[in-house]
Amino acid sequence: MLRTLLAVVLLACAPAHADEALWALLKQGGQVVLIRHALTDPGVGDPPGFSIDDCRTQRNLSETGRAEARRLGVALRERGIPVERVLSSPWCRCLETARLAFGVEPQRDAMLANLFTHGQHRERQIAQFRALMAAAPAKGNLMLITHGATTLAFTGISPATAEMVIVTPESGGAYRVAGRIALAN
Repeated sequence: MLRTLLAVVLLACAPAHADEALWALLKQGGQVVLIRHALTDPGVGDPPGFSIDDCRTQRNLSETGRAEARRLGVALRERGIPVERVLSSPWCRCLETARLAFGVEPQRDAMLANLFTHGQHRERQIAQFRALMAAAPAKGNLMLITHGATTLAFTGISPATAEMVIVTPESGGAYRVAGRIALAN
């Protein structure tokens, strides 16, 4: 009985302990962090005929999503996580997530475009991501605001909204997934 209770307690503490190790890794810098955009209005994909240049035609952040993006930014600032650069998918929900979380205008990068609706670019975007890994950040962390399907293609992980997937660059464009951090609601 005591062993069972101890096992339950250890399992309950494991995610929090893993999160602390990942936060410590981020504090050191040199990581690439893929962040899925915050929560959107209900639906999947974008409406037919949407325009990448017109936010009114896209599925955008909900009020809950805006609060989620702000909470992400607060968590990063409270923990003193250094940010070297912020890149974003050109979709409005990603750009807004970046602005609310980091308080900067992100650099738009087609490498982070939505592979859910534009899967034909998958191999090109994966090659660009590998090239980016070869030029790892020197001091801070590189924050990439993107989509769930794009993160899945790059890492094999399908993240929740505003979830961070931490990637450690290795030599020659190789990389390993260090872990993931989801903010508590």
